Amino acid sequence: MGRLMKRKLTFIDLFAGCGGLSEGFLATGKYEGLAHVEWESPMVNTLRSRLVQKWNHSETDAKKRVVKFDVQRTEELFHGCWSDETRRLYEKENDPSIIEFGLDGLIGKKKVDCIIGGPPCQAYSIAGRAQSPTGMKDDYRNYLFESFVKIVDHYKPKFFVFENVPGLLSACPGGKPVKERIYEAFDKIGYEIRSPEELKKSVYCAEDFGVPQKRNRVIIVGIPKKSKVQLDSFYKALDDHRISKHKTVRDAIGNLPKLLPLDVVDCCGRSKVSHRQISGKKVDLHNPRYNGKRDQKLFYEWLSKGMNFFSQEEKKAFYTKITGHSSNHIKYRNLEWDKPSPTVVAHLQKDGYMFIHPDIDQLRTITIREAALLQSFPKDYCFLGSNPYCYKMIGNAVPVLFAKGIAEAMCEAVNSEVNDG
Repeated sequence: MGRLMKRKLTFIDLFAGCGGLSEGFLATGKYEGLAHVEWESPMVNTLRSRLVQKWNHSETDAKKRVVKFDVQRTEELFHGCWSDETRRLYEKENDPSIIEFGLDGLIGKKKVDCIIGGPPCQAYSIAGRAQSPTGMKDDYRNYLFESFVKIVDHYKPKFFVFENVPGLLSACPGGKPVKERIYEAFDKIGYEIRSPEELKKSVYCAEDFGVPQKRNRVIIVGIPKKSKVQLDSFYKALDDHRISKHKTVRDAIGNLPKLLPLDVVDCCGRSKVSHRQISGKKVDLHNPRYNGKRDQKLFYEWLSKGMNFFSQEEKKAFYTKITGHSSNHIKYRNLEWDKPSPTVVAHLQKDGYMFIHPDIDQLRTITIREAALLQSFPKDYCFLGSNPYCYKMIGNAVPVLFAKGIAEAMCEAVNSEVNDG
């Protein structure tokens, strides 16, 4: 048997967000992040902060490695030499070396072993398509995978991991299924992925990897057609990392300090305060949203009657009773202590009514820290930005323990090549 690979595998993270995928890969101790590309400032700042606080990067190095950029501008991303328009958009928040030399300058002679990422999923999600007048057929995000393909073609990694919502398997912009477009695009650059018909076998649930949440995602693994490792080896390794005992909401957030409703609404600056922590040590970002008396009354009725188990029509009628409006969608739901959470979503940036805390004494929706823990982010992970932006970046992230399981599995598959070689 050959020796195990001793050096760390290197990766580039595309559409990196606040760093869920990167954190999972780094947490294995088997990977080095060469670059992380993201185009929204709060996410960029959050990921840079994490690299400094947890992964021992200098602030200068973190600013180089976390690149604020639009991946659709691939040539400028690779080579630098930015146009005046690109400079106007991105110069202020990037290191000068990236502007001049691009990712190629940052990476230098290092080999890129893997590329990871998941293009924004709204255009593929069934919910997103249902809410769009055109079914999101004209949404540019349908084609962001093309930029991912170009970057894979440029750096030619040993493997890539493309994560997305299961709705990708049924999305059909321009009259052609996205899964066929993706298959053909990777085939054209010499990479093998599962066939469009087989991709339904590539749906995994985060709860099977230690995440206290039901969150199904398509994991598309790709390898060069001339790879010595079989594609099935990567998926077998991923299957072997599944666990049977699932974590629950109680496991994730049950030990956090209680945030109890106040008898009288308080004010903190311009903000109204409806709840307060009475005892225990303060936890960063464990601050309650404002939920006034009407909210508290509906939460009490919902929880005391066990309305999660009511019929769809009864739930819609309850919404009408509370608001005077009608809706075709369910608007309220509480988490349940002894089950995994439903999928944590970016809609939390708007309101938390589908994430009512299960404790009837607290009568509130979940905090930023609770959302992060349900996504399996470490408790010391610091999110930078407004409250809505924090909820958004957490809801869009790949759960850290899911990412870690993927990273471990991919490393094992690559090492099987070393052992067999």
